[in-house]
Amino acid sequence: MKPSSPPIDGLVLVGNQFQPALVRFSHRIEAVVPHSGANRSRYVIPGFVDPHCHGGAGADVMAGAEAVRTMAAFHLRHGTTTLLPTTVTAPREAIVQAFAGIAEVMRMGAPDQADLPGVHLEGPFINPDKLGAQPPFAIPPDLDLIGELIEFAPIIVATIAPEQDPTHQLIAHFSHLGTRVQIGHSLADAGQCLAALTAGASGFTHLFNAMTGADHRRPGVAAAALGHASHAEIIPDLLHVHPEMLLLARRAIPGLYAITDAMAAAGCPPGHYRLGSHDVISDGSSARLQDGTLAGSVLTMDQALRNLLALGLPLAEAALRTSTVAADYLGLDDRGRIAPGRRADMLVVDANGTIGEIFCAGVPVEPDRG
Repeated sequence: MKPSSPPIDGLVLVGNQFQPALVRFSHRIEAVVPHSGANRSRYVIPGFVDPHCHGGAGADVMAGAEAVRTMAAFHLRHGTTTLLPTTVTAPREAIVQAFAGIAEVMRMGAPDQADLPGVHLEGPFINPDKLGAQPPFAIPPDLDLIGELIEFAPIIVATIAPEQDPTHQLIAHFSHLGTRVQIGHSLADAGQCLAALTAGASGFTHLFNAMTGADHRRPGVAAAALGHASHAEIIPDLLHVHPEMLLLARRAIPGLYAITDAMAAAGCPPGHYRLGSHDVISDGSSARLQDGTLAGSVLTMDQALRNLLALGLPLAEAALRTSTVAADYLGLDDRGRIAPGRRADMLVVDANGTIGEIFCAGVPVEPDRG
């Protein structure tokens, strides 16, 4: 067992509010002790949980194990202690190879990488007419492919278009596996979404992006999410979703949580990068296909936290929406909260959300201050 580390003190996020406390920990949190003398200029929050991430530091998750290691290390330095590598729609062989690379990194692990509990399968069971920046390899439901993939790594989240699964066989199959089924890359109407939710779908992928909208006479996926969702992802880079729409979603969906949807260009200078089979152009603040379509983001979770603060969210709520909400939704009950017995995944930040210290399973990691 890893010996206890020196305790850290500050205003600690306990439940949904900050309390002056001292945190004792090794690889897990041992105790959270009220401490009136705690440093009140620093805040201790759970490590970020990012359930939707395609890459970073020039690395694309579809490129194999070394790329997965690179992006997992990069995002940890920005406070993401748990990450779901997210595949893109691709030929069968490419998806299988991507899962094999992810599985290798999951087996090996490393103290300088975010923890990878499984995979987010984004496609290929999406609508070929609502690809967004997904490559053009959408296919009908294929349970054999799912069986092949889970031989390598668990599918924690799967994004599907419900209109491509009219009998709900995909939803039933994924639900049996314990996978969270999310609606995305879809031209469904609200009725189709409600039927999918009734059948077992549980969330929505990058809300408002690559889906039918919230028209008041022709409600689509976004309208179904605003009216009925308990959980949904959103990309708070302030480009994918207008701030007013993000605040609307916050009011409507109790389990709204932040993702990066980051791709290889995150953390890199302007230039050309890969998203699966696509060439993507980054200007340093956004990533786009040749036709101007947004192609993932260059967002990191620490910037996501700061963006939420800039929109007026209190630090406690912003921290919950960048960690706890997603951890709870994904069933990762050993993380996402600062409480005895949980993984010692913690960040020390200031009131502006700037990271001063990172601990991943109790191991200190130097933040990226670039």
